[in-house]
Order: sequence, then C-alpha cells, then structure tokens
Amino acid sequence: MTKFNLHLVSDATGETLVSVAKAALAQFADAEPVTHLWAMVRSRKQLLETIAAIADTPGLVMFTLVDTDFRRVLQDECRQRQIPCVPVLDPVLGALATFLGAESREQPGLQHIMDSAYFERIDAMHFCMSHDDGQGLDDLDGADVVLVGVSRTSKTPTCIYLANRGIKAANIPIVPGMDLPPQLVDVSDALVVGLTASPDRLVQIRRNRLLSLNEQAETDYVEPDMVKDEVTQARRLFSAQGWPVIDVSRRSIEETAAAILNLYGRRLEQMEAP
Repeated sequence: MTKFNLHLVSDATGETLVSVAKAALAQFADAEPVTHLWAMVRSRKQLLETIAAIADTPGLVMFTLVDTDFRRVLQDECRQRQIPCVPVLDPVLGALATFLGAESREQPGLQHIMDSAYFERIDAMHFCMSHDDGQGLDDLDGADVVLVGVSRTSKTPTCIYLANRGIKAANIPIVPGMDLPPQLVDVSDALVVGLTASPDRLVQIRRNRLLSLNEQAETDYVEPDMVKDEVTQARRLFSAQGWPVIDVSRRSIEETAAAILNLYGRRLEQMEAP
C-alpha cells in the first residue's frame, strides 16, 4: 500500500472535495490516504494555519477556494515547498465561464444556501421517514418514487439517498403470504420501481443481518429455496404490474439511486411531452 497525506482545503463544508477524492482514489487499489479535511477556511488566519499544517505533513493538496487572493497564497506556498496543489473546480468553472460568457461570483458556500431546493430536500426527508417500510399509505400517491421489494434489497437506504436529492421516496416490503396494500395499485402519479437481488446474495445478507441480531436459528427467512421462491414471485409481480425492475445484487446504493433517477427523469419527460 502507498500511504500518503491528502489535504482537502475548502471554504465551505468540503463535501465536493471529499466526493471527488473518493471517486478518484477508487481507481487506485494500492493507495492509502491519510486524509486531512480543512473546511470553512474563510479568514486569512485560518488559511495560514492550514498552510502551516500542510507544511508539517506534506502530501497532495486539493482545494476549492473561490477567493482569488486565498487561492494565490495557497498555491504560492505549496509551490515554494514543492507540494502538489490541485484546484479541483477550475476546469469546470473555466468551461462554464466560457460557455455562459460570464464570470464566477466567487462567493463560498453558495451550494449550501437555504433556498427552495434546500427546503424541498428537508420535505423529502420527512416524507421518506414517514413512508418507510409500508407506513403512511394514506397519502402514498404524494410520493415521487415508490420502491417495492423483498426484505434486504436496500429499499430504505436508497430512499434516504433519493430524499437527499429532493425526491419524495416511499418503500413497501413484499412479505411472503401477505397481499400488497391496495393503495399501491391505485398509485398514479408516482414512479413505482421493483428492487430485486439474486437469491444467493439475499441469503448472505440476511444471514449477516441475523448474526448482527444474535439470532442463530435457521428460518424460512434464510432458507435458500424459500428465498428463491420469494424472488421469483416478486419478479412475476413486477412483470404483471409493468413496473421497471432494478437488480441490486452488485450495485451500491448510489448506483441504484442513479438508475432510479434516470427512470424518474425519463418519466417526467414523457409526462411533459405534448
């Protein structure tokens, strides 16, 4: 493993830097960063303290600073110490400035202001929490997306991720021997998506779940043939209802959510088409 110091310097929360760094590092199997996050750097004193810390533990520096003077100071100091320093947003800002024929406002934290989109995300999170695991059926049609699937197909975490994107997401479990709620069949405005997974993968996840709960007994919940039948019945249901299906066996939550957002976007386009 290649161990190194990674300094992320931001005048906001640093979420953008963390995401970019994580995505890039995923391509390097032997990289082991010691990450130092320097967030909310908005005064010269904070900047100089950050630079001093970087000098003590040199490594790769990635930054998102919109203040021109701060950027210059950081880059000059890193150059003098021969520390690589990467302005992560510069290519994007440059391309946007050229395309739009306008200059950046150079105001830190604009992506986090409490605008209408912020409150939409809050509303979506409240909706998600009150419509988890088959709850809140009376106003299910108020959802943007409804996820349906057997146990341990990542319905709840996917809904939470979607809520962070401002999508009102509900989820309903498929329970062997129980009918789905009639409210689901009556949904007209929401996109209903079926989530499934390979039986082997579900058995593995369910066994791990039971072990975490100190449950040792073998039940139908983890019996391979029963789980296989659950998945088969779920797929038949999805097909009969005409719902799109996503197999989450080898997908991360983010990948599943991205696929759902693509489906949701196409549905909106179809609804808005003349």
